[in-house]
Amino acid sequence: MTTAFSAIHLIRYLVAYVFITSGVMKLVSDELGSYFISLGLPFPLYLMYAVSLIEIICGILILANKQVKNAAIPLISIMIAALLLTKIPILHTGFIPFAFNARLDIIMLVLLFILYKRP
Repeated sequence: MTTAFSAIHLIRYLVAYVFITSGVMKLVSDELGSYFISLGLPFPLYLMYAVSLIEIICGILILANKQVKNAAIPLISIMIAALLLTKIPILHTGFIPFAFNARLDIIMLVLLFILYKRP
C-alpha cells in the first residue's frame, strides 16, 4: 500500500514543529519568562506555562493527526493574542517593521485556519 505525501501532511508537520519547539522553549528559556513578564499580563509565568503546555499538547495532536480541528482552535487563539499583544504595537513604527515582525504569526495563523477548515 502506498501513501501519497500531500500538502496537508507537510502543513501538519510544519505547524506541529513550530508549536512543539515554541512550547518547549517557553519552558527552558529564562529570556522568554522575562518577556512574558514585560507584557504586563496577570500571572505572567503561570500564563506562559499554560500557553507552553497548550502549544506542546496541541502540536503533538496535530503531528499525530488526532483531533486536528480541536487542536487548531486554541492555537488560533494563541496566535491572535500574540499578534494583538506583541505585533500590533509595532505598527506605530510603520507597516514594514510590523509586517516583518509578524510574518511567522501571520503564516501560522493561515496554516492553522487551513487545518481547521480541511474536511
